[in-house]
Amino acid sequence: MKLRRVAQYLVVVAGFTLAGAVAASDKKKSGPPDEKAAMEAMAKASTPGEAHKKLDALAGKFSVKSKMWMDPSKPPEESTGSTERKWVLGNRYLQESYQGQFMGQPFDGLGITGYDNVTKKYFGSWIDSGSTSMTLARGSMSGNTITYKGMMTDPMAGKEVPYSMKMIIKDNDNHVMEMWGPGPSGKEMKWMELSYARVK
Repeated sequence: MKLRRVAQYLVVVAGFTLAGAVAASDKKKSGPPDEKAAMEAMAKASTPGEAHKKLDALAGKFSVKSKMWMDPSKPPEESTGSTERKWVLGNRYLQESYQGQFMGQPFDGLGITGYDNVTKKYFGSWIDSGSTSMTLARGSMSGNTITYKGMMTDPMAGKEVPYSMKMIIKDNDNHVMEMWGPGPSGKEMKWMELSYARVK
């Protein structure tokens, strides 16, 4: 019995020793990052590329025709506005400034559009004079269309709700933004359609 217990003890000690050696090896491998590799990764992540150039058609001044649906069974509310987008921070982001109307009242908005080299996703953020919240959506491009998904505050629901959005780049002078989300019944409906035409 004693020999058996001694054998068991030796097996346990050997196990702990092996585990310690493996941990030490892993610690050595996961030590301080290589400075050169880190700098290269950061440079790659921060350099605008082809994905950013695909947003060039969205830069500039545009007249905007908007349609907004509050109730899918009723005609949309239509209005006009204008927007200007400029490349900022070394052509890394498109900064947008929008002026228009919503339900007969002045409506202003600010947005940022970009592409994240790390996540390989396009993104868009938005704030406006019609709320005190910010929306953020991420998506991908297929052909000439960027499809986004995100969350936004719904005053009627009193919480954040999911929404989807498409930016359809028809050509260098025209693009359309469409947005969908839950309607009064909870079913998805088209919320908005904005048609942009470049001001020449």
